[in-house]
Amino acid sequence: MADEPADWATWTTKNVRSGPGGVQTVEGACLTGDLSVHTTWTGTEAILTVQYTDAQDWFTLQGSPIDVTEERAARVLHQNAVEAVRAGGGAALV
Repeated sequence: MADEPADWATWTTKNVRSGPGGVQTVEGACLTGDLSVHTTWTGTEAILTVQYTDAQDWFTLQGSPIDVTEERAARVLHQNAVEAVRAGGGAALV
């Protein structure tokens, strides 16, 4: 059983400084500044959210959720989202 892959996973990257123009959310907010990026992989999709670091409210990154069936691909997607937030420009997943 220990060799079986997980059917879900999460990753959080804190203190991501957004680039100019910030990041766009599904809720319509454009977040800028010091953000945290969180990904929940359910085994079939990745749900990406952002928040002001250490705040309570999370916002869904525009373009999320995304169909992803492999954990490694979901981890890469998380890192790509972190880089997109750093780049700014109203970052969204497309």
